[in-house]
Amino acid sequence: MSCLKCLKYTMCLVNFIFFICGTAVFGIGIYLMTSSRYSSILPSLQAMNIANTLFIIGIIITCVSFLGFLGALKENRCLLISFFVLLFILMLAELATACILLMYETKIGEFIDQDLKTGLNNSIDKKTKNITDADDWDTVQITFQCCGITNSSDWLKYVPKSCSIPGNETYYWSQGCFSKLKTTLDNNLLNAGIAVIVVCIIEVLGMCFSMTLFCHISRSGLGYK
Repeated sequence: MSCLKCLKYTMCLVNFIFFICGTAVFGIGIYLMTSSRYSSILPSLQAMNIANTLFIIGIIITCVSFLGFLGALKENRCLLISFFVLLFILMLAELATACILLMYETKIGEFIDQDLKTGLNNSIDKKTKNITDADDWDTVQITFQCCGITNSSDWLKYVPKSCSIPGNETYYWSQGCFSKLKTTLDNNLLNAGIAVIVVCIIEVLGMCFSMTLFCHISRSGLGYK
């Protein structure tokens, strides 16, 4: 009984932590929606921009963790089994997404490269019309210290000030944003793989904990149905 109580409160604590994290991600998504959605960078994926993605992920984490927290605290069998099913579906979706990314890595890279060129050309069109307002490309280039997609030549003769190296405006960042992203991902494949495995382990443990509590409540006749 003491082990089950420990399991119950451990599950409550872990889900509470994830609830706080989910709320933070949700808040960041809302903040980006009010400032910039970065939708002009990938025009074909405007609905799946960074702000919307963080917003959706935050909602999912918050709802699932709240379900697990409340189910464990109230020893509610319905909530516990719902938590188990949702975690199982999420894990399958994550594994399916990882497999798709690995199988179609080249095609996805080509699609993103082409869409980035479209977004950059749209930004160049703005500059040819003397629209000097800062856009999403300026934010990305300043943040990640890159220029264009492959290098500064992508901007033709309309290289923005955001490409300039601070303190020396006659020189531009040598590495393109997409090239830098690919290099970063290639250098951190092991870390990304470990992160996916850790997330899957946490989800499996969550499913085991919820099912253990569910079975105990069912046998003892405690808790809500």
